[in-house]
Amino acid sequence: MWIGVLCGLLAGAVWGLVFVVPELLAGFSALELAVGRYLAYGAMAFVLLLPRLKSLLASLAGPDYLALLRHALAGNLVYYMLLATGVKYAGVAPTSLIVGMLPVLVTLLGRKDHGAAPLRRLALPLLLVGAGIACINVDSFLHAGPSRSAGEIAFGLACAAGALLCWSWYALDNARYLKRNPQFSSTQWSALYGLATGVVALPLGLLAWAWPLADGAAGPARDLALFWTCNALLALGASVIGNGLWNVASRRVPVTLSGQLILFETLFALLYGFLHRGFGPRPLELAAVALLVAGVTWSVRAHAPGREARQAPAAGADLAAAPARSQA
Repeated sequence: MWIGVLCGLLAGAVWGLVFVVPELLAGFSALELAVGRYLAYGAMAFVLLLPRLKSLLASLAGPDYLALLRHALAGNLVYYMLLATGVKYAGVAPTSLIVGMLPVLVTLLGRKDHGAAPLRRLALPLLLVGAGIACINVDSFLHAGPSRSAGEIAFGLACAAGALLCWSWYALDNARYLKRNPQFSSTQWSALYGLATGVVALPLGLLAWAWPLADGAAGPARDLALFWTCNALLALGASVIGNGLWNVASRRVPVTLSGQLILFETLFALLYGFLHRGFGPRPLELAAVALLVAGVTWSVRAHAPGREARQAPAAGADLAAAPARSQA
């Protein structure tokens, strides 16, 4: 389990970068940002899969293709478009904080999965998480600048909430699918749905550049060299490496704990935001970081293997049934 926790932490470290890049590339639309990142990801995935692509594709069944399509949309393209729009209209801090509610939502949605700790055991850790998110939300709105209208902020917050729903559903569906299908290694599955995302992004890219969207037309200068550099780095770090690490974590920890590990993305996003703005956390921000770390640590201890060993023998039967292939 501890290897899974470490992989979740490292995945959060690279995923935190996705909140900063839309600020650096403010002259581009959310669709362009998503297409650029995932075209680069798809190309890298194709290269990684090329030596065994034919045999791997031959092993895929209908449900696998459907899973790859829904993960490409919910976990990658639609999620990142919503996130980038949230950053543009509401700012990095509010967007990262709303997406930071992922641990609470994933924990609640996955409470009936095998290995999930009882909610009564997670109540206090989740309370710490909620208090931390509340602190940092209060801080972000106390220090909000006058440059955005209330309507723009509301639109950005709605997009951030949409990103939260997309990724919550994806996190659960991906974790469950990997547990039911052990024939795919974590690296193979990450590369496969990276390739699927690139295939879906290609026609969207043709649309984005043939018909530029208004939200990118009137922004700052459009530096194409910076655009492709940032997206290539995101594709390699956040997508290829980060998703591979997350798939390892998804296999090794219960779904409710994987929800808590998503908090590392929020913490690293905040760290990168502090570095980008050039000064450290304010008191409420510092309190939020402490509360979030305490909540994650407590949740990890709540899922310790020693506790699982004391569960009823019926849990062993559930574990044996868990890898069964889905027919949905």
